[in-house]
Amino acid sequence: MTETDLVPVFDGHNDTLLRLYQSKDTDVEKLFLEGKSGGHIDLPRAKAGGFAGGMFAIFPPPVEKSRRSAVPLAPSAAEPLPPEVPRADALTSTIAMASILFRLERAGALTVCRSAGDVRNAMARGSIAAVFHIEGVEAIDPELTMLDVLHAAGLRSLGIVWSRPNAFGHGVPFRFPSSPDTGPGLTDAGKALVKACNQLKIMIDLSHLNEKGFRDVAALSDAPLVATHSNVHAICGHSRNLTDWQLGAIRDSGGMVGLNFATGFLREDGRMNADTNLDIMVRHVDSLLQALGEDGVGLGSDFDGAMIPAVIGDVAGLPKLIDALAARGFGRALTEKIAYRNWLSMLEKTIG
Repeated sequence: MTETDLVPVFDGHNDTLLRLYQSKDTDVEKLFLEGKSGGHIDLPRAKAGGFAGGMFAIFPPPVEKSRRSAVPLAPSAAEPLPPEVPRADALTSTIAMASILFRLERAGALTVCRSAGDVRNAMARGSIAAVFHIEGVEAIDPELTMLDVLHAAGLRSLGIVWSRPNAFGHGVPFRFPSSPDTGPGLTDAGKALVKACNQLKIMIDLSHLNEKGFRDVAALSDAPLVATHSNVHAICGHSRNLTDWQLGAIRDSGGMVGLNFATGFLREDGRMNADTNLDIMVRHVDSLLQALGEDGVGLGSDFDGAMIPAVIGDVAGLPKLIDALAARGFGRALTEKIAYRNWLSMLEKTIG
């Protein structure tokens, strides 16, 4: 398959900025532009896989721990929530990763996009379309003054929590099997954050949020409900996945879900195991289509933030999933919706 034959993919979630931040490499631009062994996304592999862009997440890592050390490789019935991250530490890492995003833009590696039109224009030019996203808003103060600063810098999407508590709400644990019904809902600050995001046209990501927090967002938000990187709880009973009523709420709001490639959120046994085939990914897509309809399903890989199936390997392996969808009988029009068109439509509804 040549580059011109590739179906473009706009992806709901990656953690490449975290990987570059934790690399401690002084020339992250070169690291991304030229590509080196390790990780999932760099420019050469993105071009090889048809990766057209996506939500580039900024995730404040646990203090003195890498993100991967916080995520167990085996399911546990008693895995506790990771501890809260102090705001000062979260602010330092958030600003540092935002700097990396803008340095990559100055180097010509990508385009930071502030609207759906920006995304379409970047894709038309063959530039990676990067939407500035935050996963876990520990860097934002309860008074929301930092939200204004980050929005002015380009923030257009945020997940209120990662899988830990903060001043705004509560995340779900890395626990299998388990329900997302863990802990209380949004705090008063969290509810104010939802309203502020609606006013500023910042998309709210429900992935990692617990059930009561999800209900609070659904009751407060006037935007479609979106989970950028989550799967189907009925197939894989992990608290990170979406139950039937959550999927119904997303459908009723005209929202969407991005398929997470993390093997522990795909497999019926809940294990992080790279020896995971494409069939289970297609099964989740099928189930999401049944629950949400053709306009409600996209991809949300979690590249550079999770163990993904070895058959895909990295971003260059995206065509293998596209081919698996085609082999399942998905036509070109539906495949393109899942690959990128649905995300573009959702961005038009949420960020403008």
